Amino acid sequence: MNANTNSATTTYRAAVVRSPQGPDSIEMADLPLVEPGPGEVRVRIAAATVNPVDLGVAGGVFHRLGLVHQPEHVGLGWDFAGTISAAGPGAELTVGTRVAGLVDGFDRDFGPYAEELVLPAGNLAVVPDGLDLTAAATVPLNALAAAQLLDLLGDAPGEGRRLLVTGAAGAVGSYVAALAPARGWEVTGLARVEDETFVRGLGAEFTAQATPGWDAVADAAALQNKALALVRDGGAFVGVQPSARPAAERGIRVDVVVAHPDGTRLSGLLADVASGRLPARVHAVFPLEQAGDAHRAMAKGGVRGRIVLKP
Repeated sequence: MNANTNSATTTYRAAVVRSPQGPDSIEMADLPLVEPGPGEVRVRIAAATVNPVDLGVAGGVFHRLGLVHQPEHVGLGWDFAGTISAAGPGAELTVGTRVAGLVDGFDRDFGPYAEELVLPAGNLAVVPDGLDLTAAATVPLNALAAAQLLDLLGDAPGEGRRLLVTGAAGAVGSYVAALAPARGWEVTGLARVEDETFVRGLGAEFTAQATPGWDAVADAAALQNKALALVRDGGAFVGVQPSARPAAERGIRVDVVVAHPDGTRLSGLLADVASGRLPARVHAVFPLEQAGDAHRAMAKGGVRGRIVLKP
């Protein structure tokens, strides 16, 4: 074992999918414990978040798109928080450090739905003191997606530029709504009437029904062409479904965000969560062994905040 490890075991438990057919195909497996290589660390997972993309992986959506080619099983999960249990040569983070991070991509046999995870130290951010690891696990994927969406959108090209955020009470949309004013945008969140108080609490204006004419739309709700129709001629649209990019029309600039790990950026986002500037919402917590039940709960809809799995 690596000298910088506090584990004496040789295997770890993980939730995986061998034949993707939905929640019932998720199974627990004992996998070999891997030592971190140069610049890598191993994290003992405290919490992993269930995201809509995980339901697609377990259901075989990305297998059918030709994006998964694992011979034995596919790993599940994207974002997580935990404590470093082993550090490889040259890793700047040390054993015992509380961290959160993101694993991206579909074609992998590992993921945060597990007791342990090895990944580059640069993909991680230290969790600030006072921020619970369960709450921290809800931040990486959605907050990074929001920040990177705003990078694509860019700063508002002048005063009075109006940005509509669809799904403003949702996981990605709430972060976009909270972060966009710093880029000069006048933000209005589109959400259900019952979410008005939450959306206004983000610092955005609120609407339950949007009409066309917006300078830009951040389509966090994946309304696609319906959201594109709300953009004025020559405006901007940024979506969240890379596999279904709307066709550009009426001179509208169309982009789609693909979230990727960024430890430095995540560090600032976690600091904003710890200070209360950004939200971290936990909807429910399930044991890792009940990952299938967690997927079924998310599929029913009506989830506000994230469903979290704990090993």
